[in-house]
Amino acid sequence: MIYRNAVISDIPQIMELQKKYHVSTISEEDKPNGFVTTLFTEEQFKELIEKENGIAIACDEEKIVAYAMAASWEYWSKWPLFQHMISDLNNTEYKGNRLSTENSYQYGPICIDKAYRGTEVLPKVFNYSKKQMSERYPILITFINHINERSYAAHTKKLNLDVIKNFQFNNNNYYELGCLTKE
Repeated sequence: MIYRNAVISDIPQIMELQKKYHVSTISEEDKPNGFVTTLFTEEQFKELIEKENGIAIACDEEKIVAYAMAASWEYWSKWPLFQHMISDLNNTEYKGNRLSTENSYQYGPICIDKAYRGTEVLPKVFNYSKKQMSERYPILITFINHINERSYAAHTKKLNLDVIKNFQFNNNNYYELGCLTKE
């Protein structure tokens, strides 16, 4: 398995993986095993790669089997949910640090092909992504919908993220989670 930053030519495979596991297109039988909720366009993936170097991928030979996204709050600020999170950063403290757009970044979504779930792919692609961002930010922040139990278990038990608080947005309940990037 190879872990690396995505390049523009990887976008078609990333989009294919996103479509397979997005909440609006995932099969009902796969939904209990986790899904992604933010839908990205080709242009948004391109910007994430070019401006943020923000997509870490796991490759099994030539096949992309997982991706993890990470970027500055500035990148995410186009989406209403992230606008809500950004406006609340100053009200949030983590490990003695009041959060800001300067000391934290937003990680996720992460998507792993079901054939590779329960393997070393999750911690390895997550840690690769976190290491890339650790040079710019000391704190990783993410969110998980309360109904996505598999993602919650994976992030709190396998990746040891801390639940910072709960919040509501657009009639959905979310966990806000975080960790230090240089732990």
